[in-house]
Amino acid sequence: MNVAVLFSGGKDSTMALYYALNANEDVKYLLSMKSRNDESYMFHVPNIHITDLLSQALDIPLISAETDGVKEEELEDLKAAFENLKSLGVEAIYTGALYSVYQKSRIEKLGLEVGLEIISPYWHVDELEYMREIISSGFKIIISGVAAWGLDESWLGRVIDDEAIDELVKLNEKYRIDIAFEGGEAETLAIDGPIFKKRIKILKDKKEWHLDSGVYIIEDAVLEEK
Repeated sequence: MNVAVLFSGGKDSTMALYYALNANEDVKYLLSMKSRNDESYMFHVPNIHITDLLSQALDIPLISAETDGVKEEELEDLKAAFENLKSLGVEAIYTGALYSVYQKSRIEKLGLEVGLEIISPYWHVDELEYMREIISSGFKIIISGVAAWGLDESWLGRVIDDEAIDELVKLNEKYRIDIAFEGGEAETLAIDGPIFKKRIKILKDKKEWHLDSGVYIIEDAVLEEK
């Protein structure tokens, strides 16, 4: 089946892509929604510009669509992007939705209107097993934003490994943060993995911290041979 992946470069959309490829889907495109609003309800914002480089690293064409990121209105921009994909022969969209009914229900409604099947392969996955699977599968994921008790500035730019997951389990017990960040506790970015033809090498970055939240911004990066 000809499919596209709603792709932010984060761990969940990357895993959705991984699943689609392992299912022998013909992944024609990655679709990235680039929001001008940092508070978008629907779309990932930190380092979304890196999806252009990720597209090259993965050797899959990227279609980017811009949105003002206004609540509910941003769905019209996504619908237009879906209609474009439909016209290009795409039959289904894979998403990285885990537990967010808000996002999943709206994406599925748009899919129904446009005539695209929506597939969320990790919906209601066991979050701890899922996080372990990401690491054991060989993906290199970094933290690109945090906004929760227990996640301080030291987490920005940190690679998620088994030690980090162990710490997240403890933070879940203490602060009830979601281990897979489904409550918006953190944002992530994939920079390498088994489906990458090349890896992302970060040349210049910076951290921005505001009282109890922050973002890790990649200012310059290149592709590196594996």
